[in-house]
Amino acid sequence: MKIRFGRQKKVKDSAVRGVGRLGWLFRLKWYVASTAQVCGLFPFITGSASPRIGVPLGRHLLTKVQVCCDNISWFRIAKLISNPSMAILALPARGKSTLVRRIMTGVRAFGVLNMVLGDVKGEYIDLIQKLGGQVIRLGRGEGYINVLDPGGVIEAAERLRAAGFSGEARKLLAQAHGRKVAMLCTLITIQRKESPTDREVSIINEAIRVLDKVHDGVPLLGDLLTVIQQAPPEVRAMVVDRGSMQRYREITEDLEASLIALVSGGAMGGCFSRETTTQMKLDRDVVFDISGIDESESDLLGALLMACWSQGFGTIDVAHALADAGLEPHRNYEVILDEIWKALRTSSGLVDRMDALTRLDRNTGVGQIQVFHTFKDTLSLPKEEDRQKAMGLIERAGIVVMGGLPPAEMPLMEPIVPMSKREKKMVTSWSSPGTWDPKTNSEGASPGRGKFLIKVGGRPGIPVEVLLTEEELPISDTNKRWNNQAFIAPEKVAA
Repeated sequence: MKIRFGRQKKVKDSAVRGVGRLGWLFRLKWYVASTAQVCGLFPFITGSASPRIGVPLGRHLLTKVQVCCDNISWFRIAKLISNPSMAILALPARGKSTLVRRIMTGVRAFGVLNMVLGDVKGEYIDLIQKLGGQVIRLGRGEGYINVLDPGGVIEAAERLRAAGFSGEARKLLAQAHGRKVAMLCTLITIQRKESPTDREVSIINEAIRVLDKVHDGVPLLGDLLTVIQQAPPEVRAMVVDRGSMQRYREITEDLEASLIALVSGGAMGGCFSRETTTQMKLDRDVVFDISGIDESESDLLGALLMACWSQGFGTIDVAHALADAGLEPHRNYEVILDEIWKALRTSSGLVDRMDALTRLDRNTGVGQIQVFHTFKDTLSLPKEEDRQKAMGLIERAGIVVMGGLPPAEMPLMEPIVPMSKREKKMVTSWSSPGTWDPKTNSEGASPGRGKFLIKVGGRPGIPVEVLLTEEELPISDTNKRWNNQAFIAPEKVAA
């Protein structure tokens, strides 16, 4: 270890142009010592330089050096984190989406494909289109997603069998079956505001299994309803009706009513009961556009988000299975889960399903970015067990990035992300709104816009200001519907 010590030296008349007059200078000399000898000097006054590995984000707010960071590079190359995941928290209009788009652009240049599994505000569509990706629109009259559609699983299983990988084919089909059961239970949970019973889950599981055997092609929810109404022996065994058809009807009545509501439209608008409009592709960036759904339709928004996540991770399973068999090239993915709180708040019990769906193994070749507004998003759930599991979503993140947050958030964050007093003051100062500019007759940008603190465990945070290039400015406008010529300013109307 090299340590530089110095002694003060008197300098006579040291007028230096541009920096003022200095009365004392330090003459520094290098000393070499072992860590055992100089351990008493730790912690050092001057911290180490910021990592230069990853996507260039902007300048360090204190040292003004370039800061590079993304969850995949810091996991795969720099080895700074134990899993390739990132959680981003900040108040609205602080630049969360801009930061995510910068990371998406950078990792795409590294050869990683982006998956935006549910774009509630249409903030990522322009970027995905510029990257040559796929835009899948979902919503009433725009697009549908069949929760019983296994996607490309059947075709992939046939390719695996033909190549001599029958075991991998069976595993892929079993995973697809589990996702169908889980997604249908999720829809029923959102619709009822409570989870289906254990018996109903067993009925759904067996009914889907029977349907896959007797139905040609991809079945719909209406076909599943018909199977349950027909009461085949396999399903009756799950009901335990004791040989009484009347008892069977009574036990399956609530489940039948829930399926009828999903098939007929209801609050879900029939978005899950028709054929899937567009299938995902393995070799392109993709965004699920659900911005056409009104914010007031929280149940439908939450259900669509969960369906997008399910289909996205299912497609990743197919891609990895084919790649492991040598039938497709290996691909890495960056999964973007935005507006998580919209799904969590729809109904109790969804945290378990989301936790199982999004829990990634470090060997899956998938990075993950989860976007929250504030830490209180996880505490707004009605049940304590749900709140604890939701907190785990942030706690497990390899990198936690914080933008402007109110002071009330700091005590909540302390058990998960240790922060110094200076870091807390910095983050809370970014939550202040912009001041009113009388010259432009508009509110200026918030002092915290584009500023973030990057935290990894208990290490000192890295404050960075994200700087946009000219090419990024057109796709970073999240207020496009307000920035058009049809809008007439109030002062012009008065004139």
